[in-house]
Amino acid sequence: MASTYSIKDSLVTSPIKEERNLFNIDPTLLISLLILCAIGLAVLYSSTSGETAAITRQSIRFAVGFIALFFLAQIPIKEMARWTPWLYTFGIGLLLVVMFVGYSGKGAQRWLDLGFMRFQPSELLKIFLPMMLAWYFSEKPMPPKLVQIFIALIIIAVPSALVLRQPDLGTALLIAFGGVCVIFLAGITLRWLMIFGGLAMASLPLLWLNLHDYQRQRVLTMLNPESDPLGTGYHIIQSKIAIGSGGVYGKGWLNGTQSQLDFVPERTTDFIFAVFSEEFGFMGVVLLLFVYGLIVMRGLTIATRAQDTYSRLLAGGLSLSFFAYFMVNIGMVSGLLPVVGVPLPLISYGGTSAVTILAAFGILMSIHSHRKFISH
Repeated sequence: MASTYSIKDSLVTSPIKEERNLFNIDPTLLISLLILCAIGLAVLYSSTSGETAAITRQSIRFAVGFIALFFLAQIPIKEMARWTPWLYTFGIGLLLVVMFVGYSGKGAQRWLDLGFMRFQPSELLKIFLPMMLAWYFSEKPMPPKLVQIFIALIIIAVPSALVLRQPDLGTALLIAFGGVCVIFLAGITLRWLMIFGGLAMASLPLLWLNLHDYQRQRVLTMLNPESDPLGTGYHIIQSKIAIGSGGVYGKGWLNGTQSQLDFVPERTTDFIFAVFSEEFGFMGVVLLLFVYGLIVMRGLTIATRAQDTYSRLLAGGLSLSFFAYFMVNIGMVSGLLPVVGVPLPLISYGGTSAVTILAAFGILMSIHSHRKFISH
């Protein structure tokens, strides 16, 4: 009689090892992230008219981010899972500290001033919240029950409400979106998805009434920026002019008139995509979106190949959150979404955002490199 062979037999007779890449670094992600950072430095150089100090500071931030990426890639994902509740609690604690002693700037209290640097703790929750939800669902049967979904929504609501109070609507929505992505990936049934979606739509009037006046004005400006072309609509109008004037191939690096002549506001941060579009045109935008899409697809591939619930949910949540970051910024700068102060990932000038994004990809690399495989 022919012998039978099962997976169970292979587990008994074959040793299980961890699959490792060189230094646990995923080449596809690393190269794509380096390309984005290089593009970011090039556009920053143009938007600052060659200010080397800004380039130096951003380069240092990228270096710190890649150090964090490399460090986190070496840590087994099971160790991260063990520390997840504490990291989430730590992040909530930092948001509470910001509420009382945070540094205020541009009408918002979002930063902690450490003397030698300022950083935005809300950025950390873009990582800690998906980690917490992945940890919570990892020990639960799938799909989650109603009570588990409600607990997950509370886990999302706490940091989102604290960030909204700063006020920072854009970051609060992105944090909440990252958490909702994890709930979705956990296998919420279509019925409950439709119910919660309907409740969310029904709550929009209540959300509108609780928005600050300037936040309501941003929504109205998105709908009709020409109603106040020299006031609230100025940002969007000039941004759309810059994007449209780039044409197919762009005006060339350092040759963007809208940005070089200071027509585009916040051109190093929130509206840097307008600078990029004017100088590199439609073809440049296609290339940029290709790199972003490649990163997201690689992250989702890592999620599908992960071998435990925590890793799958975390990898998927982080990847979809990254997708939301660049889509919200591009939609905002193009006039398709309200201006909510969301930077373009690894392109916009800024420290905390760049470091946390690169750190998140270090976690993705750890998930991929610490998988188990059977050696024959």
